[in-house]
Amino acid sequence: MKHIPLGSTGLMVSEYCLGTMTWGAQNTEREGHDQIALALEHGMNFWDTAEMYPTNPVRAETIGGTEEVIGNWFARSGGRDKVVLATKVMGEGNGFMRDGAPITGAVLRDGVEASLRRLKTDYIDLFQLHWPNRGSYHFRKIWGFAPSVVPAADVFADMTDVLQTAAELVAEGKIRAIGLSNESVWGAANWLRLAQAMGLPRMATVQNEYSLLCRQFDSDWAEFSAMEDMPLLAFSPLATGLLSGKYAGGVVPDGSRRVNSPDLGGRVTPYVFEAVAAYLGIAARHGLDPNQMALAFVRQRPFPVIPIMGASSLDQLRVNLGAADVVLSDEVLAEIDAAHRAYPQPF
Repeated sequence: MKHIPLGSTGLMVSEYCLGTMTWGAQNTEREGHDQIALALEHGMNFWDTAEMYPTNPVRAETIGGTEEVIGNWFARSGGRDKVVLATKVMGEGNGFMRDGAPITGAVLRDGVEASLRRLKTDYIDLFQLHWPNRGSYHFRKIWGFAPSVVPAADVFADMTDVLQTAAELVAEGKIRAIGLSNESVWGAANWLRLAQAMGLPRMATVQNEYSLLCRQFDSDWAEFSAMEDMPLLAFSPLATGLLSGKYAGGVVPDGSRRVNSPDLGGRVTPYVFEAVAAYLGIAARHGLDPNQMALAFVRQRPFPVIPIMGASSLDQLRVNLGAADVVLSDEVLAEIDAAHRAYPQPF
């Protein structure tokens, strides 16, 4: 698998990132470690996790479990230097940690220290803010989104507090870079503006949802990402498995995400299976695996992007890893464009 620069961080990462949020819930620790071995065998050195993982669903008793799975692998293998590791701190209203406190400098430090303990490492390559304090339009909140009424000066004060603590953590060698998640262009622009004005760490990446079925990133965010060299770490590039076709016809496979989340976080709508059928048809006509086509599409977007691929089995991960060898033709891309125009926002 090809390795590429991670924005302006100086880190070199695999062009696809290994998602880990099933480890400790849908997957046992042993299964997580088996996925690690397969990923490394294919040159995938970039992994993404979070303090709130595992998910589906998030439970108070499992918070931090995925980081512990990874930490136990580091302790057993001594392979920390083989990996570029990203994790995240939760924020306001999470209901599971710190009484749902918003992300402040103190919360950032607490999150870093706790993740370091669970991960059994002394540094984190990319530490991300899981969502902005002022709220966001992600996770289907776009349908009723109203901009925050918090005074901008208060937002900037909070950002400054976080950036100043991030600078301390970088100086201490505990994190190497800091990034965003579920953020807007306005938010990202102001994070960068404040960092530049005060000589503080620059937000290096943004982790937002992106797939054939969810393309909110394609306009202002795409321009911002390209102009500011802020790569998108695209989560749910297979739309939580919808694009594999495994849920077609209302099927709910044993052990799948739909067992615990029937509507897949609002992604199952009256329109989504028509869109899925269109993309499955394109893959079939061109002899492509639908997962690999969906992942390769994300990777080939005209802005810097690294898809995060997760899997609940080794067989799924093995198929997904094959996307690294797929380059979509102009003909396939034209058919995808036509399908997108026909089904522009199915959830």
